[in-house]
Amino acid sequence: MRSRLHVLLLVSALVSGTPRHAAAQTAMPSESMRRMGSGTSWIPAAVGLPARGLMLGQWDVMLHGAANAQFDRQSGPRGGTQVGSINWGMVMASRPLSGGTLTLRGMFSLDVLGVTPRGYPLLLQSGETYRGLPLHDRQHPHDALMETAVMFSHPLAGPFGLELYAAPVGEPALGPPAFMHRPSAMDNPAAPIGHHWQDATHISYGVVTAGLTGSRWKLEGSAFNGREPDANRWNVDPIRLDSYAGRASYAPSDRWTASASYGYLASPEALHPEDSEHRITAALLYGRELPRGGFWATTAVWGANAHATTPGLAHSVLIESERTLGANAVFARAEFVQKSADELAVDPARIGVPADHLFPVSAWSLGYVREVHQWAALSAGLGTMATLNVVPANLAGAYGSRTPAGLFVFLRIRPSSAATAPMMMMHDMGSTQALHPEP
Repeated sequence: MRSRLHVLLLVSALVSGTPRHAAAQTAMPSESMRRMGSGTSWIPAAVGLPARGLMLGQWDVMLHGAANAQFDRQSGPRGGTQVGSINWGMVMASRPLSGGTLTLRGMFSLDVLGVTPRGYPLLLQSGETYRGLPLHDRQHPHDALMETAVMFSHPLAGPFGLELYAAPVGEPALGPPAFMHRPSAMDNPAAPIGHHWQDATHISYGVVTAGLTGSRWKLEGSAFNGREPDANRWNVDPIRLDSYAGRASYAPSDRWTASASYGYLASPEALHPEDSEHRITAALLYGRELPRGGFWATTAVWGANAHATTPGLAHSVLIESERTLGANAVFARAEFVQKSADELAVDPARIGVPADHLFPVSAWSLGYVREVHQWAALSAGLGTMATLNVVPANLAGAYGSRTPAGLFVFLRIRPSSAATAPMMMMHDMGSTQALHPEP
């Protein structure tokens, strides 16, 4: 309980800045900055994430984050029950420099205190390790240090621009925006079960990215560390640049962004250092403000991994959406993932399948949040989410049935809705498009 109280106090301090005002700065942001999501990814400019901001001299500072106090119940012999907290906070500071824009970013989490080093129960989840064993049916806690990065963007001739990003720990140009930075997943308390097929590289110890931008597109290339973070969530892992990725992004309007990426990950899993991985992703994000207030955001993601130990591609598909209206929000997520026996920690011989067999699994979630209190800078929402998982018949014995279920009940604290703004402090930098999205 003490750790969860500390988390809430930390987030409260983090987001206690002042509301943002359009007159705070006169410089017009670039199209790329208005769309900025996690790392160097893009979200639709017409919607954004709850944030608080202030001016400190020439620095435009934005603070945002969230903390959930949650009850998590996952059914069956592989499930479990936990009362805990998942949380994160982020600070970004930008200022003009040499004709461009310099941005400093830091992101932090106390997940390890709130859900233990083993993480929280989540059926069909896989990836990373705990005490020398692969984690399965649990979502690992995030590292205490999730991002420390510096980014510099500079206009070139005409509509073109240059973007540079360097991070001892950060996110390469691979995959869609990380799930906690997507408006379509703003209130969803759980990580996607396809996380390690899509956006798991959002915490990489060593990232260098260069991008060429236009008014509506961006081409990027990254060198980064392909290894997943180790089980010590407090340390800084060895920094290396042994992997590479490239991503193309396109935003035909403020309501849409699309991206496609490819990456080579050297030895991503600590238990299988001999096994490198190729990842391909494609994503489409939509978002719009609603005439009576609130927003509607939807994301579709396809991601696939190729390993030396399994033939062909292992596919994943995600569709998630959230719609708010007044004090109410409804959200949903549907996923399909092909996972190996090793990833699900089952013995293929016991169920009569080859060692390289891929099991098709899916998860279907529906949730609701009601805002129950709002302070000057913070908002509290009480929510619940139910999940129906579906496994093939040969996994029914391991999971107790073909349709094991999950339930979250949570109290969420984050910046108040009055502070909601596109992620990279767009409302107060003279952008009439951000304040008045397309009809």
